Amino acid sequence: MAKRIAIVEDEAAIRENYSAAFRREGYAVDAFDAREPALNAFETRLPDLVVIDINLRDDVEGGFELCRELRARSADLPIIFLTARDSEFDAVSGLRLGADDYLTKDISLPHLMARIAALFRRLDAMQKPQSANSSMQRGDLVIDTERMTVHWQEQSVALTLTEFWLVHAMARYPGHVKNRQQLMDAAQAVLDDNTITSHIKRIRRKFVAIDSGFDAIETVYGMGYRWLGD
Repeated sequence: MAKRIAIVEDEAAIRENYSAAFRREGYAVDAFDAREPALNAFETRLPDLVVIDINLRDDVEGGFELCRELRARSADLPIIFLTARDSEFDAVSGLRLGADDYLTKDISLPHLMARIAALFRRLDAMQKPQSANSSMQRGDLVIDTERMTVHWQEQSVALTLTEFWLVHAMARYPGHVKNRQQLMDAAQAVLDDNTITSHIKRIRRKFVAIDSGFDAIETVYGMGYRWLGD
């Protein structure tokens, strides 16, 4: 069955152009011009991936609110912002809300399709049957590398796909500093310094919500990040 992409974009010509491009790649597509009709449709069925603009009709922050609501419904639904708004503040805001990627509309179609395919590969990996060798443990941290789940002190940590790979990259070799390029490679995404910083802050907050004393992620200024402990 074809993967289903929902695109939420208020400009009809842009919406139809991207919809046609997704269909050419073999995806099923649902297209919406505003937040409310999209949310109404998602009550019945969530898509496999959502592409969201920020400005939606008269709702200049509608995409942000839609991302917030979708992330509350699903921790692992892939969410991509695709927008003309290219400010650093907007990108950081989108990622803080839990989006997996933030892209601007000047991105080429092949590059966009590659980013979508990478997210779907990660999503597919989550649905594989668990094998005996799929678990990695580092002290209180347990990572299932096939289902892409993370537990801390036996409690589930609701990470996005991008966040999962960042944690995995650090925890795989405790004590080793991972620079930003290595973290980008692990996440299969192109992330600037501020975007990675936002992801790390969000990851920390999720662990701290479970364990107020969490301090396993260390910032090594000017170099990157490392996972502490065994």
